[in-house]
Amino acid sequence: MSELLIPLDNYLAAGLHIGTQQKTHDMERYIFRVRSDGLYVLDIRKTDERICQVAKFLAQYDADDILVVATRQYGQAPVKKFGEITGCKTIPGRFIPGTLTNPTYHKFIEPKIIVVTDPRSDAQAVLESKQNGIPVVGLCDTENLLTNVDIVVPVNNKGRKAIALVYWLLARQLLRERGTIGPEDELDIEAADFELKF
Repeated sequence: MSELLIPLDNYLAAGLHIGTQQKTHDMERYIFRVRSDGLYVLDIRKTDERICQVAKFLAQYDADDILVVATRQYGQAPVKKFGEITGCKTIPGRFIPGTLTNPTYHKFIEPKIIVVTDPRSDAQAVLESKQNGIPVVGLCDTENLLTNVDIVVPVNNKGRKAIALVYWLLARQLLRERGTIGPEDELDIEAADFELKF
């Protein structure tokens, strides 16, 4: 087994691999197996590889040109924290229609790349990105459609711990790729610090 970014147990503990009881044809290649309770299980090795690839890809852009979006509640805290650590722009919470397409809107922005936490709940951001030819990186669960997603990170995009861990890993890898921290260096905060606190 090739080296993973973190021990396999850490991925499993966060439930990164636990999908839903639905799967789309698009996501079949990322599915490892189906459990007896009908839940589809994602292939952690593919998730791990994709996190590395996405970090390398994002490192080619200035932080200012990257927008990370999370409409769903569990994604908002991780996205906010990701933005604080990497300097990327974020929209945690409601995505106002026209944010990427209406230059007269006071919060209009023109990113060069967008990361969405769930292509379904962040559908408006995905749609506007497509209209402007902006590449979309999507955290995708077993039931997501990949119609307008350019780069897939197969992951449980509904679990609080799973979303926190994937954004923590992406932040760490991005800073390593940029040379902000050494190739073996850790972030000075834990993945748990990315989680939504109640």
